[in-house]
Amino acid sequence: MKIAQIAPLAESVPPRLYGGTERVVSYLTEELVRLGHHVTHFASGDSVTRANLVACAPRAQRLDGVRDGLPQLLVMLERVLQRAHEFDVLHFHTEPLAHFPLFRALRGRTVTTLHGRLDAPELKPLFREFGDMPVVSISDSQRAPAQGMNWLATVYHGLSPDVCPFNPSPRGRYFAFLGRVSPEKGLDRAIGIARRAGVMLRIAAKVDAVDEPYFRSRIVPLLGAGIEFLGELGERDKPAFLGNATALLFPIDWPEPFGLAVIEALSCGTPVLAWARGSVPELVENGVSGFVVDSMHEALAKARIVGALDRRQVRRRFEKRFVASRMAQDYLSVYHSLWRRRLPLIHEARG
Repeated sequence: MKIAQIAPLAESVPPRLYGGTERVVSYLTEELVRLGHHVTHFASGDSVTRANLVACAPRAQRLDGVRDGLPQLLVMLERVLQRAHEFDVLHFHTEPLAHFPLFRALRGRTVTTLHGRLDAPELKPLFREFGDMPVVSISDSQRAPAQGMNWLATVYHGLSPDVCPFNPSPRGRYFAFLGRVSPEKGLDRAIGIARRAGVMLRIAAKVDAVDEPYFRSRIVPLLGAGIEFLGELGERDKPAFLGNATALLFPIDWPEPFGLAVIEALSCGTPVLAWARGSVPELVENGVSGFVVDSMHEALAKARIVGALDRRQVRRRFEKRFVASRMAQDYLSVYHSLWRRRLPLIHEARG
């Protein structure tokens, strides 16, 4: 198939540091190329891919200091529109959803993976107007606020099995926290769990400018005495950080659409202790690959035994459910379903 992958421009693909969506787009693109498909990748110019790269910005917007990313996004969408006739499928991963009105007439060959949360009130008119646009969710729970959309499938994210290698014998005796520092990610809750459980917590996290006040006022006073803040980790450092941890703490307080850090930990064989919010119950198999809790009391009880879970079984669950090859096959099924929907329209037009 001839496939266009249209990525966000905020980060390169793959990203140098933080960037969940861009990382997933990279895994998908490389797997599709490996399977022999002709993939054209619309992304920032510093992206690295075996696909045909169309550079739509010189560098990743975040690292290039771009304040308003909309102009570059619109230029990219125009380039995709000019070349749309070249592709069997146009697969969008971009936010905001500015491509909906531009590509509505071509919706028979487009699909959009919605990577973010969908419960913002201002999204409701958009979903009502463009309910015919084919979309994919990254968890079943993500769909709840937008039931009327044209959902084609739920496709869980997948990683290459080698990105975060299995570590059967972790050297560290610490809990890990990986992600962003923000109120909804629950870092203060993670610190509370680690302190009360008597286990060191190592924090690898990005601090966005909007979350700087929260970080300074709520998190910095809690650092020290077994709480270590490492800052933002690159891709090379993540496997050792996750693989040597006793468990990943994922005490979120928001409807997380997916949670890439969860499956990165599972890939290492590291179990996950997570709050039952958003996609968590779909990703973490309670008592097998981790524990799903909904109170601090329960979290503390599970924190004492989470390290006893079988890391080989954790890795096996990852290999069954969250590898890039499975993700690519799921998306190919979506692409083929689009083609099957188009056939009656094509025959009608020719008749």
